[in-house]
Amino acid sequence: MGNFLLIPVLFIAVVILFSSFFTVKQQTAVAIERFGKFQSIRGSGLHMKIPIVDRIAGRLSLKIQQLDVIVETKTLDDVFVKLKISVQYVVLKDKVYEAFYKLEYPHEQITSYVFDVVRAEVPKMKLDDVFVKKDDIAIAVKTELQEAMFDYGFDIIKTLVTDIDPDAQVKEAMNRINASEREKIAAQFEGDAARILIVEKAKAEAESKRLQGQGIADQRREIARGLEESVEVLNKVGINSQEASALIVVTQHYDTLQSIGEATNTNLILLPNSPQAGSDMLNNMVASFTASNMIGEEMKKKNPPNLGGKK
Repeated sequence: MGNFLLIPVLFIAVVILFSSFFTVKQQTAVAIERFGKFQSIRGSGLHMKIPIVDRIAGRLSLKIQQLDVIVETKTLDDVFVKLKISVQYVVLKDKVYEAFYKLEYPHEQITSYVFDVVRAEVPKMKLDDVFVKKDDIAIAVKTELQEAMFDYGFDIIKTLVTDIDPDAQVKEAMNRINASEREKIAAQFEGDAARILIVEKAKAEAESKRLQGQGIADQRREIARGLEESVEVLNKVGINSQEASALIVVTQHYDTLQSIGEATNTNLILLPNSPQAGSDMLNNMVASFTASNMIGEEMKKKNPPNLGGKK
């Protein structure tokens, strides 16, 4: 009978013995209370407590944690905007007692300070400045939280403004303004490009005309040189310059007729183009040269050159 009573007693003793040991994970702190009164803070590892007398009041993580707070407020230019503030904080190892016993809801406390700072800073700025100065807002939030939360055992590592979301209508208007500005810039670039094309085209046409004019001038120069050589050859065989010029013109006339005859699809008509045209042209040119010479001789007789000086 005594053996049967000993077994439950031993079992209870073993349970009590094992319940006196507990472990704490890495980057975690445990608060121990004895009869409801704070006893100690235990770090990571294997620990022992007095069964029934001591109890684990709670555990606190010593890792860096993040709290995201969304705040809606109004800017200086009366635009409602939502800001997402990310607060990264950690419990100080030497202030675990304050973090555990002084604040029951640290998240709500941090959120309240974030609302207070953001709603004090953003109404001083226009919407465009909120985007530009978001780092200033984050610094202001961190400074305020750092001072307020340090006494409660919390250290603020970093605060970030991770999102700025204006009202939908305002956002649409901003997009339209941005699109219009980009279209304006694009139009300016297109206008500059078109102007460059026009200038370059004008330069190319001017260069083409210059080269064309130079080619025509060279062509006429060569024609004149050829005519001069032809006249000199005809003069050597007793044909004067006037007759030679008339003969060259007639020869070019027949050369042109020959060129037209060789082309099958030409629409060029040479005037005059009758069979006796060449003969008539030659006679007319010789007659005009003769008449011109006669007029010149008559004028010399009427107005002889003054060789004696001024009267």
